[in-house]
Amino acid sequence: MLIRNHLKVALRNLWKSRGFSAINIAGLALGLACSVLIFLWISDEKSIDGFHAHSNRLYQVYERQYYDGKINGQFYTPAPMAEELKKNIPEIELACSYGWAMPHNFSVGTKVVKQSGTGAGRAFFSIFSYPLAAGSAKDALSTPESIAVSRSMAVSLFGSPEAAINQTVRYENNRDFIVKAVFEDITAKSSTQFDFLFSWEAFIQMNPWLDDWANNAPLTYVVLREDADKHATEAKIKGFIERYEDDRASGFHVELGLTLFKDVYLNSHFENGVITGGRSEYVHLFSLVAIFILAIACINFMNLTTARSVKRAKEVGVRKVVGAGRSSLIAQFIGEAVLIAFFAALLSLLLVALALPFFNQVTGKHMLLPFNNGRFWGIMLLLTAVTGLISGSYPALFLSRFNPVRILKGGSVKAGPAALWLRKSLVVFQFVLSIILIISTILISRQVSYVQQANLGYDRENLVYIPLDNLRVVDKIPAFTTEATRISGVVKITEVNQSPTNVDNKTMGVKWPGKDPKAKIEFAAMAIGYGYLETMKLQLISGRDFSKAYADSASYIVTEAAAKRIGYKDPVGQPLTFWGKEGRIVGVVKDFHFQSLHENIRPLIFRLTSRDNTTMLVVRVAPHQTQAVITQLKKVWDNINPMVPFSYQFASEEYNQLYKSEAVIKSLSEVFAGLAIAISCLGLLGLSMFTAEQRVKEFGVRKVLGAGFITLCRLLSLNFLVLVGIAFAIAAPVAWWAMHVWLKNYAYHTNISWTVFALAGILAIVVAQITIFFQAVKVARANPLQSLKAE
Repeated sequence: MLIRNHLKVALRNLWKSRGFSAINIAGLALGLACSVLIFLWISDEKSIDGFHAHSNRLYQVYERQYYDGKINGQFYTPAPMAEELKKNIPEIELACSYGWAMPHNFSVGTKVVKQSGTGAGRAFFSIFSYPLAAGSAKDALSTPESIAVSRSMAVSLFGSPEAAINQTVRYENNRDFIVKAVFEDITAKSSTQFDFLFSWEAFIQMNPWLDDWANNAPLTYVVLREDADKHATEAKIKGFIERYEDDRASGFHVELGLTLFKDVYLNSHFENGVITGGRSEYVHLFSLVAIFILAIACINFMNLTTARSVKRAKEVGVRKVVGAGRSSLIAQFIGEAVLIAFFAALLSLLLVALALPFFNQVTGKHMLLPFNNGRFWGIMLLLTAVTGLISGSYPALFLSRFNPVRILKGGSVKAGPAALWLRKSLVVFQFVLSIILIISTILISRQVSYVQQANLGYDRENLVYIPLDNLRVVDKIPAFTTEATRISGVVKITEVNQSPTNVDNKTMGVKWPGKDPKAKIEFAAMAIGYGYLETMKLQLISGRDFSKAYADSASYIVTEAAAKRIGYKDPVGQPLTFWGKEGRIVGVVKDFHFQSLHENIRPLIFRLTSRDNTTMLVVRVAPHQTQAVITQLKKVWDNINPMVPFSYQFASEEYNQLYKSEAVIKSLSEVFAGLAIAISCLGLLGLSMFTAEQRVKEFGVRKVLGAGFITLCRLLSLNFLVLVGIAFAIAAPVAWWAMHVWLKNYAYHTNISWTVFALAGILAIVVAQITIFFQAVKVARANPLQSLKAE
């Protein structure tokens, strides 16, 4: 009966103060909705790669390389490593290698599809739990001719997964594979995405350079025995690779390490050879944001509830007179807070459902509200209860301590200094969190704009990449380029062996006179065609570009950083040996960014490409003619390669992919910072309402004596602006430190300018002033006679 009575009273009070209740519920609902969205995102991030049956025993091998006075960590390993580890380390139950996924063309009769995939070891489907629609894990990659394809690929080529088994598929019109297994389409829960896998033997045949322990490119995965100790196994394999590399250089050695595969998605960054984080930093960041926003919403509830305390003073007095104890009143008010939190939770779920499509678009995910997940409902109930308890705790204590005799005699309810100090402190805390979010959002936006607009040393606008993933296409490069250059709007066309936007080929096989023969010094390497420098608009400092007028098969072009690392003061004409091929430097190019701005500019050496290692065409298009040129390029392509689909990518799009995570964080930060400041304004509104009610007689007297709107507004807002100023003074150094740490992830980044803090401070003050303005209008319009009668 008591609970029913409290519930009736709570509902009656909520309905009686509908406007106040709506603000309270809306504030909590926004806070809860933000927290739920962030919770869904964090849960999705943490679930990536966690579905594999061996996930607690499945490890990825990484290398820690010591050379050239530094320690480099990487996941790339030699291709023969998996087989040798399985053969020599008893603790390893399963092992396999995995290549790099690229688009390739497959045909069955007249059907042609372009799919992305690579080669993988025989144990791949035994190590990873990708469900099979047809075939077996044991046979999937068991022979050099074996291939496993996705359900979508099987349906496209054969009609169904079952019909695809043991059928022949033509690869690049050059080689036949036999479908031995069909796997279900890879879900978004996997960080590894592919449409097909062919045997590791076939992959090595296509890339014979991999069969050398000195070359790193594939990934290596192992499953340890159930009784194996990870640390003991790691100690065993630490120097394993040195058994197979005879050419041990001075100060150069490699150590192997193991990390759980399910952790790699969130922790893939290395610092001095140690895995130090990655996307996990954003998970931690937004966990804090969720806590911040929910805390702001709870503080709003406290301030709004205590602001309305005068309206319920007599109710408290009557209840105390008729025998209600303080504990009973506290239980009632906390119960009301939990009820409000319950309504807010229901509204928050509606808000989340409405926001999820937009949220998925921003984050690039496919999240749904897990209504059938008991754990989710348990968390929601716990979150609602905790929110209600925290939100209602202070108002309950505040309201329950009123003196009933004084109240019933008509005495006013005045907040003591401690109570006022606490409420002001809560508002300061709210705005500290909000200003930190505002400053962080501005700096994140500036950094994203910085990388998007940075001068890379080449012009990425009006630049089109055309991948050459078919051997027959490569043979027809001369015919295609000849026709393409005749198209109006094509300024220049050239060939490369990898994307110019992200050059990841590295080599230590560079020598020159005076170099220590035992020293291992790493250079980035790229094979380019004639006219590459002009196509990319790179700046040639000295010497010349590659030219058909010279025999340039053993000529090299170096960047400023490479020339400096080699030690040549006047590099042009100096000797250089690259992969055992002696030649001379013919040109020096000004340093430019050929990787993410997270990385320092590394030394780069260009060599002349050959037909067998060209993988891409780079086309410079005249401004404002891109679409027309692409249409004409497709016609030329279809005439020369009718069996191979035409594809292309803009350089600017590929460049932006390097900062996809930053773009997501920027969008999320803007949304949550906006919501945080909006919720904080509700808290400020609560405190201004409370202050107005406490000073209602004072304002009435001032109006009778002739005080105008501006005077009343100044009286009401001055103290609050001081609170915002205090919040800014606390938030600014905290935000500066946090963003300084974040920007250290970039070798090149925007400056933390004082204008950022000025903008954030002005924004906080303007928003606060607008919030207080509405309460000031209400005070100014109030009848002073009624104010003077109020007591």
